[in-house]
Amino acid sequence: HVQLVESGGGSAQAGGSLRLSCVVSKWPFPSKPCIGWFRQAPGKEREVVAVSDSDGLNSYGDFVQGRFTISQDNSPDRGKATWSLQMNNLQPEDTAKYYCVWEIRPLASMGADWKNPEDYAVWGQGTQVTVS
Repeated sequence: HVQLVESGGGSAQAGGSLRLSCVVSKWPFPSKPCIGWFRQAPGKEREVVAVSDSDGLNSYGDFVQGRFTISQDNSPDRGKATWSLQMNNLQPEDTAKYYCVWEIRPLASMGADWKNPEDYAVWGQGTQVTVS
């Protein structure tokens, strides 16, 4: 089974930056899955942050407004790959637990489902981001 391990969360001042990483292991070949990030703040529903796929197609939540960038750090090698989320100009409202997600379908085939957390088969444990 695919496994996801996030890192890079922590605290930042408003206007600062953080970079989250997600190591994807046991990547099934051949496949062109989506990898992305959702977040959940206390008392709020999960919302999509950014999603990418192996074809280089990226999509972002409306609130991102150019502040975040999702990228693939390396191609899958022996079933493992790393994806990152660079977050700039962080604001207090970005405070949340951020989760790496994986779905075997390419982003282009998901249609509007790409924003739905229920459509992602694998979730990481999450990493906390706190902005003050």
